[in-house]
Amino acid sequence: MSSETVASEIVLPHRSASAKFLDQGFVWLTRIFGIGVAVILIAILFEVAKDALPAISKFGLGFLVTSEWDVTRDIYGALPQIYGTIVSAFIALLIGVPIGVGISIFLSEEFDFLPKKVQEILVFLVELLAAIPSVVYGIWGIFVLIPIIKPIGDFLYANFGWFPLFSTPLSGTGMLPAAIVLAIMILPTIAAISRDAMVSVPKDLRQASMGLGATRWETIIQVLLPAASSGIIGAVMLALGRAMGETMAVTMLIGNSSKINFSVLAPANSIAAKLASEFAEADGLQISALMYAALVLFGLTLIVNILAELLILRVQKIK
Repeated sequence: MSSETVASEIVLPHRSASAKFLDQGFVWLTRIFGIGVAVILIAILFEVAKDALPAISKFGLGFLVTSEWDVTRDIYGALPQIYGTIVSAFIALLIGVPIGVGISIFLSEEFDFLPKKVQEILVFLVELLAAIPSVVYGIWGIFVLIPIIKPIGDFLYANFGWFPLFSTPLSGTGMLPAAIVLAIMILPTIAAISRDAMVSVPKDLRQASMGLGATRWETIIQVLLPAASSGIIGAVMLALGRAMGETMAVTMLIGNSSKINFSVLAPANSIAAKLASEFAEADGLQISALMYAALVLFGLTLIVNILAELLILRVQKIK
């Protein structure tokens, strides 16, 4: 029987006018929602930019490269906050990405010593980390994390104080505690999305690799991770955006020092922490300077998302 005959014998079910109307309504509803998200994003950007305009006109791009923040003289520069935002997020990624990807491998592969039910419970517990309020992370960091890592910080300062990253003692709050807590906070994002990417890899790839004599770890590293790389990159970039915009936990742990210090043991600051600590009491040009800083943070997160899309597209083209 020819393909034309088969196609002619296929009878499509009759669809009523109301069903077609519902389909069209659903299409337009999703379009409205999509456009609505873009409109909200543009409205937020416009409002922030409008309030930041006085500071932009007075300080210009010098706001991004100066460090002085003097409320009494209305002199503002956000370089320490920009530096703290980028560095704390970068350290958090250094800690969180290997652990998060390792968790995703552990929870996506059917190891003999990990029953399926136990695996499902662990997946739930990892995702539950995302539901913990950031203020709880901040309190945990102050009362649990800092006492744990302070001896480590003292050891690093005593033995490697000549190195710029450990050139100051850890007095309590600082860049390192904030970055460690950020790493814990972004773990669910990295682990959950990376695990979904790993699980979506066809099982035929696993079986073919192992059938050719590859070990389990060779299969994971050389076959599965490259196949799931676009999803893993997306997870990392999404986690980076979360780390850069985190507010309360960072405000409680980073030390709120408006000075650039290359030591990870020293107090620092971030844009989000600056906004949280000063916006309630701000007045006049200070409000505009804070909104300018918020606009910079908006731009940084936008750049991160653009880079994520470009990386994913590049990886997909390579494949």
